[in-house]
Amino acid sequence: MDLTVEGNIYIQGGFQRCCLGVENGKIVAIKKILKSDNHHNFRSMIILPGGIDMHVHFREPGFTYKEDFTTGSIAAAFGGITCFGDMPNTKPPTVSKQTLLEKKRLAEQKSVVDFGLYAGVTNTNILKISELAMLCNGYKVFLGGTTNTLHIDDSNLENMFQQIGSCPKPVLIHAELHSCLQKYKGREENLQDHLRCRPSICEEQAINRVLEINGSSPTRMHFCHVSSAEGIEALRNRSKQISFGVTPHHLFFDVSSVKHSDQNFLKVNPPLRQRIDREAVFSAVVHGGVDVLESDHAPHSIEEKQKVFSEAPSGVPGVETMYPLMLRMAVKEKISFSRVISLVCERPGEFLQVKKGKLQVGFDADFIVVNPKEEIEITSDRLHSKCAWNPYEGFYGCFAKHVFIRGEHIINENCLVEKPGFGQWIGEDVDEE
Repeated sequence: MDLTVEGNIYIQGGFQRCCLGVENGKIVAIKKILKSDNHHNFRSMIILPGGIDMHVHFREPGFTYKEDFTTGSIAAAFGGITCFGDMPNTKPPTVSKQTLLEKKRLAEQKSVVDFGLYAGVTNTNILKISELAMLCNGYKVFLGGTTNTLHIDDSNLENMFQQIGSCPKPVLIHAELHSCLQKYKGREENLQDHLRCRPSICEEQAINRVLEINGSSPTRMHFCHVSSAEGIEALRNRSKQISFGVTPHHLFFDVSSVKHSDQNFLKVNPPLRQRIDREAVFSAVVHGGVDVLESDHAPHSIEEKQKVFSEAPSGVPGVETMYPLMLRMAVKEKISFSRVISLVCERPGEFLQVKKGKLQVGFDADFIVVNPKEEIEITSDRLHSKCAWNPYEGFYGCFAKHVFIRGEHIINENCLVEKPGFGQWIGEDVDEE
């Protein structure tokens, strides 16, 4: 075997003192005792699956002053994320064969961790959806306007789902209905105004509209960053083919909990909502209901965020802090380890249909090593995103001391030891001509 590791390993819902054996990047054995010339004994530390953040905006191409594949993927690695899914609202947007191939080329040259890419669906490329199926890991649909938006008109939804239904890839949905948002459009000077202009009814209507059109289809669908009690309720009786995610910022913040000085920095779409919504999100995360935790990592420069509120762009970074924040919650027994692993590792891997997210024979040897007794204060100067700020300043997290991807040591004792370009696309190789 190329590698064996020993420690308290998370397997099938609990921790076992045992060893993993790795060969050619895959887990090939799980036994009480394994040895190799490359053996690591992590003693009392815990070994967990690498996280999969299926919703990030790494801003390349077009906005690399905010983030790029190198800085974003390094932040991911230090946050225990071994695979990410990048969204298409870049410049140019990722909506064609040419732009997908170019983004794949950039990510292969620059990413430290493995990656997937989503193709945006617009009013103008609906009939070409099938051409993109083998080049992307899913389709992203914006039902309402947001930063660098690619929103699709409601009148085109039925045609879009007919086209997607013939493809083997899932669809991810930003659920804020454009026609509803237009009704509430108005002046914005703070987070309360932003919430008033993007009320939860627009999320609820978007979800119901999609379920009405395509709720019984076998197409895999994922509703991104559901943020309201109404949205969660609308998805209560969804089919097995439908999943939904929530973000850490909707789990930890609401409009009443944000200081005045942080208003611009916590401006996001969908917006931070009322305390009752945050409590609904928290309950669904802890007790079940939510399928996926996704960071919606969307960095902007400090200068952009310091503009007047109405001009400040929406979005917060989060890829590096999501998994550590949740692991600390598990250590503090506010949530079970099994829920955290399901939300951050297992369900995202199942949705993307990749052999990642589980410490199981036949899966990629993507895992992290954490000292559960070591809590680290989150400060911007110790994080790695190019934007150089974060909304969780002063929070605490349990960060990975070691990160392995496909059996290769990426982070060793909190130090990056692999170079950009190590990351691989999680799709199947196709003819790029």
